[in-house]
Amino acid sequence: MPKVNYKSLVAQSLEELRLKTEAHNGLWHLGEADWELDQDHGNIVFTSPNGIVATCPVQIIGTYNTLDGTWLWGWDHPSVVPALQTHAKKMRALGLKNNQQQLINQKLTITESEAWELTALTCKINDAQGAYRGPAGSTLVFVTFGNPKLSRQ
Repeated sequence: MPKVNYKSLVAQSLEELRLKTEAHNGLWHLGEADWELDQDHGNIVFTSPNGIVATCPVQIIGTYNTLDGTWLWGWDHPSVVPALQTHAKKMRALGLKNNQQQLINQKLTITESEAWELTALTCKINDAQGAYRGPAGSTLVFVTFGNPKLSRQ
């Protein structure tokens, strides 16, 4: 099997994430939903304006500081519980195997768009059902999530 080009893999990952996000928007209005992340229970809960609640297992991929433009991977993040570091740790292992510095260095100076690229790639590699970016003050929390369980509020 030929070696995959990193930039091509990122582009493919972004397109796959776009399609997944479109499906979630159509079904339970992900783009309009409020969100709440519970590290103790390992889930993220999205509540849409029409009362649909989507509860999903979650992994924290990293955080992006909008004040200084830095990304901090979730695989050794001081604010991320170990159980929610699995997807990020897989990316670090992949980076070590393929000498991809952006997957190995814990702190990166990147754009928000590049943070989305890392998150989309993580979503693909870990076969997650989607990804989300939620604000927490001046920090953006990037996550991947698994199969949503839908209910009504």
